[in-house]
Amino acid sequence: MSETSSPVARRPWHRLMGARDPEQQHRAATPLELLFDLAFVVAIARAAAEMHHTIAENHAAQGILTYLVVFFAIWWAWMNFTWFASAYDCDDVLYRVLTILQMAGVLVLAVGIPAVFRSFDITIVVAGYVIMRVPLIIQWLRAAREDPERASTCRTYALGLTVVQVLWIALVFVPMPWAAIGLVVLIAAELAIPAYAEARGGRPTTWHREHIAERYGLLTLIVLGEVILGVTNAIAGAFEEGFSLSLLALAIGGLLLVFGLWWTYFLGGDDAGLGNLRVALTWGYGHYFVFGAIAALGAGLEVAVDAEEHIAHIGAAGAAFSVAIPVAIVLVTLASLRALVWARETRNPVLIGLLVVLLLACAALAGVVGVGLAVLLMGLVLGAGVTTFLAIAARRTERTGAG
Repeated sequence: MSETSSPVARRPWHRLMGARDPEQQHRAATPLELLFDLAFVVAIARAAAEMHHTIAENHAAQGILTYLVVFFAIWWAWMNFTWFASAYDCDDVLYRVLTILQMAGVLVLAVGIPAVFRSFDITIVVAGYVIMRVPLIIQWLRAAREDPERASTCRTYALGLTVVQVLWIALVFVPMPWAAIGLVVLIAAELAIPAYAEARGGRPTTWHREHIAERYGLLTLIVLGEVILGVTNAIAGAFEEGFSLSLLALAIGGLLLVFGLWWTYFLGGDDAGLGNLRVALTWGYGHYFVFGAIAALGAGLEVAVDAEEHIAHIGAAGAAFSVAIPVAIVLVTLASLRALVWARETRNPVLIGLLVVLLLACAALAGVVGVGLAVLLMGLVLGAGVTTFLAIAARRTERTGAG
């Protein structure tokens, strides 16, 4: 075999960072994107663990508010990379090196999460963002140079990211309550950058809708891993130091919730509706609540385990609601997003509303039947809901085909 036939030898140090074809067939996530996602496993796990401890100590309001802020930082870092890569992944040496640097920033961000929960000290998290943002800005400037047709759009992204990042650094030195106001303003500014850059008059970037849908699905699997961790701890508690039927019921219920949410999310077809930027951004931004709630469900199951083992400072109903509310948020959010991208005949808002009511009712019963049985009932309710949805959808399809 000749030297030039080696895949390593053929890999160029530099490829032109031109716009990817938005209609490219069989566009799939790359191994580098999968590696990048692994860095977020650590950050999401730390955020969920900190919220679990805060809620178990009966400081739910503080824990939830802090979690919302921290999870935004995690999710937005992932969003920034994902949408850029969908349009400009050239996979040469420089691109890979800059991506690895962004991964390092994610790990630094993860290290800073406990300090945010303890005293709302965002210093290390902002430092992680600086490490992530500098390579990303370089990527946008490189795209501006090598894709002249979209140079204006790419430079707008680079400028917006630079300005907002400088303001984040300044926010570290701002005392409360002004820091809280600044936080809200900067989050709004972050969300505005893509919409402004894409719509300001230059040619938009060429993100790939099937690729985007796949990438969101992969992160969904990662956050579902947090729920599986909670189920695992319930199983461990059920068999350690004597058998616990209530913890076993909790574990079964948690597993049913994992399976039900997985099935609900991966019904498919979302990518077909991502035909324009407004819908795509709304769908993409709305996933903050999907991802955040699924990871929060993992924390909620941990709280439920603590409540069953009598080591939490929160009551049975509170522990059960920490499981039911995230599931309800996922269902309502997905129903809202799919109202944008699904055909009308495939939606079923009445069923979603009924499921939410039943899930919350199960949580309310926890004070009477116990947390474990309440979670098991939630799992059975969600499983029945998914089965009902599939049966109704099949009947509608048959009716449409017959017509």
